[in-house]
Amino acid sequence: MTERTEHRGMPQQTLQNPVKTIALAALPLYVTMIASSAGALVDTAVLGRHDTASLAALGVTLAVYSPATATVAGAMRGVMPFVAAKDDDPDALLPVVRDGMWLGIATGLLGALAVAAVPLIGRASGVPDTTLAQLGVLPALLACSVLVAAIGNSATSTLVGLGRSRLVMRAGLTGTATAVVLSLVLVGGAGSWNGLGAPGAGIAMLCSSTISATIAHLALRRSTILAGRRLGLGRPHARALLALAAVGLPLAATVLIKFAVLGVLAFAAARVSSSTAAAHSISVSLVNVMFTAAIAIGQATIPLMSPYLKTRDVGGVRRGVTASLKVALITVITLGLIVLLFRSSAVSLFTHDPKPRDLVIGMIPLILVVVMTDALQAVLGFGLIAIKDTVPSLAVFAVCYGALALVAVPVAAAGGLSGLWTALACANVLLCVGQAWFFHQRSGRLPDRALASA
Repeated sequence: MTERTEHRGMPQQTLQNPVKTIALAALPLYVTMIASSAGALVDTAVLGRHDTASLAALGVTLAVYSPATATVAGAMRGVMPFVAAKDDDPDALLPVVRDGMWLGIATGLLGALAVAAVPLIGRASGVPDTTLAQLGVLPALLACSVLVAAIGNSATSTLVGLGRSRLVMRAGLTGTATAVVLSLVLVGGAGSWNGLGAPGAGIAMLCSSTISATIAHLALRRSTILAGRRLGLGRPHARALLALAAVGLPLAATVLIKFAVLGVLAFAAARVSSSTAAAHSISVSLVNVMFTAAIAIGQATIPLMSPYLKTRDVGGVRRGVTASLKVALITVITLGLIVLLFRSSAVSLFTHDPKPRDLVIGMIPLILVVVMTDALQAVLGFGLIAIKDTVPSLAVFAVCYGALALVAVPVAAAGGLSGLWTALACANVLLCVGQAWFFHQRSGRLPDRALASA
């Protein structure tokens, strides 16, 4: 079956069983994200056993690297709806892909500059000189990794927009396997060789990004509707790039706001006690495992909504998001029940200290409320991405999470960790309401936008 035939058959499949279709498309993306997170834990564990000072240096660098890569990935999600809109026309799709590469390079360079400046950022923020002395070439290596990952994201975003999530999984799992193997060898050493420490972790991460990006671009060239066409950068188109940026950059800013406010929450928890800080960190880790599923589901929904968007079918677009919300609810509830049933074992994976462990176990119901509301608002946000209208998400995040940042410290001081997470749950509920209202309003304007562009 050709790529074009597959896409012509997609609308009927989506109409028949959208929940199943979205779930099957999201599963490879979720597996990829979870594997990547597990690979990062291997890096940390191996380096921690090698040398505590090196682990501290990696932690300082990752404090900039992680939001930088997440921000770049957020910006590149803005390419997906443009790709999905041209999924049956290779001649029209080709310039979109090339402009997406240019956007990836531009955002990747900005992220790389931020990571390269880690020594300066660390010195300005009061990081001890002993830790800064361990940085060495690590910031430079991870700066290169950010740029390479951004170029890779241009390919994976295109693959997601075309509904080819299995190809994304192949690239992601290969890169993660590379990172794990190289971390074990380059960081921990082999035989009489003691390894490279932090630089070894940087090399492993750069190689992982390079291999993932290479496989994704090869898949794009060989296994999609663009097979046989030249995918060189070509000349950037200013107007098209601005259109991509108008969708992608608000997403990047939204990611930055979320990272910044979560940092404020971590600070607020740390002010209460070390046990509270540890319990907060464990709770965030549990949320991330479940919340990642919502990101995968939201991404998988975008290409499946494409047929409705092409015909400006408001009802079809809304049904697509409704189906996505159902999948997210079912998935998060299932994962939440697993966590609830095995809560003692799950929390013990992170700590054996009874104080933070008991704190987390007592908060499991509240944690599940937080992740459920966060998942629903994320899926609604992807609905806005699909209709290429992401500024409302940025505005809602700025208001809700801005208010959360202002009250975090006094709420944590007065109500402890449960009070802090109750405030987070309330912010997420408001996000759901805001995202739902904006999606309903903006999706209703699709026919008017079609007339305006005619």
